[in-house]
Amino acid sequence: MIPTPANVRVYIALGVTDMRKSINGLSLLVEDQFDLDLFSGSLFAFCNRKRDMVKILYWYQNGFCIWQKRLEADVFRWPESEEEVIEVHETALQWLLHGLDVQQAHMQLSYNSVS
Repeated sequence: MIPTPANVRVYIALGVTDMRKSINGLSLLVEDQFDLDLFSGSLFAFCNRKRDMVKILYWYQNGFCIWQKRLEADVFRWPESEEEVIEVHETALQWLLHGLDVQQAHMQLSYNSVS
């Protein structure tokens, strides 16, 4: 999986992203459209229109990396929102990549922090 330090920040780009974009195109989205710091070590996740492909852009040690996952027979439960980008817990991203709903992960994390 993706090498992530503890307490890494995870941002999910909502809506549809053109998956022909690579490092340069996705970097422009992060900096110009979302106004976030590319070099922070955060993970920036994007999904295509069919919801069967995710790309995650991140800075690791001395360069940019893209991690990609494509589903063959299912779709990702990508969150819907009026916002352009949301910040989620790393656990929520893991749930999303396993086909679960991010809202369930947030409820579970809230429940665990209260217990």
